[in-house]
Amino acid sequence: MIGAEILSIIQNIVSVALVASGLVFVLAGAVGVLRLPDFYTRLHAAGVTDTLGAELVLIGLAVQAGFTLLAAKILLVGLFLFLTSPTSTHAIADAAHKAGLEPILKRFHPQPPGGKDK
Repeated sequence: MIGAEILSIIQNIVSVALVASGLVFVLAGAVGVLRLPDFYTRLHAAGVTDTLGAELVLIGLAVQAGFTLLAAKILLVGLFLFLTSPTSTHAIADAAHKAGLEPILKRFHPQPPGGKDK
């Protein structure tokens, strides 16, 4: 009985750690989408969110489910997401580049508090 309880506690700790780290990546990606200066950098932040953040959350949910059919389905969804998310992000970036959308190549310099650029 004690061994099964310890394994259950370890399973819960690993699951919570994976889901929490996935949520950190999702939050970082959301902040990146809101704060980054141009389309391509925002697209990169969204791609990281979709790929790494969602993958960690799904793996954490699969660990929580244990060795069940539900865990297998969650892992299949994760595999599909792992294959399609970077592909779709690349396709969107390629379409934007072919449409003539130019990236911002200069460094971003915020204006000083007086509002005048030196």
